[in-house]
Amino acid sequence: MTNEVLRVDFDLLDRQIVDLDGHPVGKVDDVEFGTTADGRPFVAAILVGHHALGERIGGRLGRWMAAVARRLHTTGDPQPLRIPFERVAEIGSAIRLDVRHELLNTPALELWLRDNVIGRIPGASDAGQ
Repeated sequence: MTNEVLRVDFDLLDRQIVDLDGHPVGKVDDVEFGTTADGRPFVAAILVGHHALGERIGGRLGRWMAAVARRLHTTGDPQPLRIPFERVAEIGSAIRLDVRHELLNTPALELWLRDNVIGRIPGASDAGQ
């Protein structure tokens, strides 16, 4: 990625993320910021998962989403999938990564929803094509 001006709300949030081969990874639910030595902000990572989305939304709905993510998580405190921004190869109508989805640590709730809810919708298997 170059040092272009990036509008997080327009260019990143809620965009589909695809891996190196075009397989869907999820949607950008939130971003993590860092600061340079001179205090300038930069996007450090993109976050995927209902817990991250719930915290971004806030309010009653956001707290409910985060609580459901915690409740359905099988071990410990659920953490969103954190993709370092250096892994972003291209920003367009989708966010394209420079790695394959198998190398990412997908949250358990995301896997369960993909297999048990989204995967059962007629035509869902054709969504990435």
